[in-house]
This record gives sequence, structure tokens and C-alpha cells, in this order.
Amino acid sequence: MSIFVDESTTVLVQGLTGSQGRFHGLRNRDYGTKVVAGVTPGKGGSQVEDIPVYDDVAAARQATGANTSFVVVPPKAAPDAILQAAAAGIELIVCITEGIPAQDEARVYNQLVNDYPGTRLIGPNCPGIISPGKCNIGITSGDIALPGGPVGIVSRSGTLTYQALHELTQQGIGQTTCVGIGGDPVPGTSFIDCLEAFEADPETKAVMMIGEIGGDAEERAAEFIAKEMSKPVVAYVAGVTAPAGKKMGHAGAIISGSSGTAQAKMAALEEAGVRVAKNPTEAGEFMVEVVRGL
Repeated sequence: MSIFVDESTTVLVQGLTGSQGRFHGLRNRDYGTKVVAGVTPGKGGSQVEDIPVYDDVAAARQATGANTSFVVVPPKAAPDAILQAAAAGIELIVCITEGIPAQDEARVYNQLVNDYPGTRLIGPNCPGIISPGKCNIGITSGDIALPGGPVGIVSRSGTLTYQALHELTQQGIGQTTCVGIGGDPVPGTSFIDCLEAFEADPETKAVMMIGEIGGDAEERAAEFIAKEMSKPVVAYVAGVTAPAGKKMGHAGAIISGSSGTAQAKMAALEEAGVRVAKNPTEAGEFMVEVVRGL
């Protein structure tokens, strides 16, 4: 149920025979990720560039011992694909699918918590996870990531995940792990899950957190940081200029009254001792200062 991935992570791609699954699955493999199988119902026995394809996750896991699933299937099929992987004993599921109805996300999340507590879901609607130089599962470009730590990154925004990686890499600051948790209303993994993992990780010395408007995940993360985090945290919250009464970006970017605004989130984080940047570039500059002071 660990969030982290490394050279021991073995991956099966659900949807490998589709155009998106093939593109991203092979791209991950080219990065060095151990992609050992694909899963597409009705395509069992075929191959995609020497990667064997199976009809279901249970068969793929039994044949290859894969411990992680990368879900690249349409929204209608994604909930069942996630639960199939969990039922087969997969420990980590990364789902990049966008457009899954919120009620389906809630149903899957609750079923995972209740029936498959040994399985962790990252996503859906996320860029995935990368441990630079070790393993990349998802759609993040490995070219913008730099191995060697000491910064862990957790982000709700896909695009800003990439910018955070690039900003740090440009400054010569490596990353331990970067997790895109996704911006949907019911994410499988939260800010707090990642912050807790980074706090316990000896290789991670500082954390960059990227939030956005909508919901209260950042406020709850601020409470956790204030009480539990000993490592420095730099944050950026997207959406400061979002017009009132408008839903912006992700499905989870819904503001209720003053709750969920960028200003409220920034205030909560600052009160928790987090260094909050006004833009992504400034967040990178703040982290450079933090790392130099470690």
C-alpha cells in the first residue's frame, strides 16, 4: 500500500492494446519502468512489442507477479478496471482516466477502503507518479525530472506538476518522488497520505505541495502539516484570479462561500508555517532557498 515506486515495481497496463495505453505504457517502459504485462478483455494471447497481453488482471498477475496496475481505459470501464485490479491483489493502482462520474468514484473509493485495504489508488484524472531515475507510471515526461532528491512533490494539478518538476530540475534540485493526486472530487490518495509518506521517507528532506481552488483538501493538509510535519513545506495554490461564482478547471474545483477559495487555502497554509508562493516560478525559487538551508 506504499505510495512510493522504484526498481522493484512491476507494472501491468490495463488498456495496453488501445492507442493511449500503448503510447504511455511503452513510454513508461522506455524510461526503465518494468512493464511486464497488458490487460485487454478478448486480446489475451497477443503481444504489444513483446509485452504479453492477458484477458484479465488475475491471469496477468498470476503469470507475471505484477504488483502495480496502470489503468488507461475509458471512463465507463475505469471503475470496474480498478476493482478488478484490487480483487486480483494489486497493491498500487494508478488511474489517469478523466471523466469518471463522481458517484462512481465515491463507490469505488469506499469499496477499496472497505474490501481491499491493502490496495492504494492514485487518481483518477491524474498524471501519475514518478520516482526520477527509478520508475515512471503515468503520463509525466521523464525528461523534466531529476534523480537524487531531496524534494518530494504532491500536486492536484497535472500541468503544474510538470512545471514544478521542471522548475526544480532547471535549478539542479532533484526529486525523490512526484505524485499527481488528481483534481477530481474523490481522489484515491490525498495530500495528507502523501505528506505522511514524505515525512517518514528518509530521502525526502523537503516537500513542495501544489493545490488549487475547490474543496477543503488544502485546509486539511495545513492542519496535518502544523501538527505532524517536521520537514519544510513550500506551497502554491492555483486559482487566485478565478472569478467568483464560476467553476474553474477540474471537477473538484467547486467553491462554496468562502470555503475553497485560493485565499482561504493560502491563509491556512501560511498559518501552519508553510512558505506559500504567489506563482509556480516563485515556488521553485522558495524551494531553492529551502534546499540550500538544509
